[in-house]
Amino acid sequence: MKQGKIFQSLSGFYDVHSDGKIYRTRARGNFRKRKITPLVGDDVEFQVEDEDKGYILKMLPRKNSLVRPPIANIDQAIVATATTQPEFSSNLLDRQLIALEISHIKPIIYFTKTDLLDDQQSQYFTKLAEDYAKVPYDVILPKKAFDEKSLDHLRQLFSGKENVIMGQTGAGKSTLLNHLAPDLQLATGEISTALNRGKHTTRKVALLRVNDGYIADTPGFSSYDTLEIDYRELANYFPEFKRAAVKCRFRGCVHVNEPDCEVKKEVANGEIMQSRYENYLQLYTDIKNRKPNYKK
Repeated sequence: MKQGKIFQSLSGFYDVHSDGKIYRTRARGNFRKRKITPLVGDDVEFQVEDEDKGYILKMLPRKNSLVRPPIANIDQAIVATATTQPEFSSNLLDRQLIALEISHIKPIIYFTKTDLLDDQQSQYFTKLAEDYAKVPYDVILPKKAFDEKSLDHLRQLFSGKENVIMGQTGAGKSTLLNHLAPDLQLATGEISTALNRGKHTTRKVALLRVNDGYIADTPGFSSYDTLEIDYRELANYFPEFKRAAVKCRFRGCVHVNEPDCEVKKEVANGEIMQSRYENYLQLYTDIKNRKPNYKK
């Protein structure tokens, strides 16, 4: 019995990395009966039947999983955030960060299109990056688009982690991915040939090695439209609110109308970003007023 990680799935086959080798495996028949679908990123126990073939016998517990792309056990997400074209939205960025906090995925904010900014805009984003770094989040604001220094910083953060890239359309997710893993095109071509499946390979998602970590080769992940949480829990997903809340007068303070609220005090004195607080209030109201979904 061996343990490994699924790094690619292809029409019912799962390629598992284990001890520096790749095994082509299938899931046991009872997986389908029990409605268990192995995902890329899953840690599994498997049995080797032939030298490099085998069967997955057991899935090890997942810490999280995404629907788009279908992948499990993500440690970090690079949030590709356009500074312009499309215009920067702090509301969208904060929603993405909350979605990641809910899934226990560590965010890395990577600002794109910084070369299109004038001096005044550059100053604004330098201050913004500093403020998000205080939350604290890892923030990368490249001086030049995709400069080697910022890409190296990003590659260092990959070490031993499983990563995905997310961001709105037009934020440059694919370009960032191609800069991080320039041999991506080559790798996808090689994989198809190695499998003798030619060009008909429908690859859902695969993990690529980058600096002894992994990155998903599909810059998907956009499931942060509706946040399925109770409005009273929202503040827990703002790390700086959570820290401040221990000094609020009331336990369970939601930082809206309560007296002696430390979060509001820190917003007033500039320790907590005004934009983060405003986005919090808007989301709080949205979630509180949401109609229950009885179809679930």
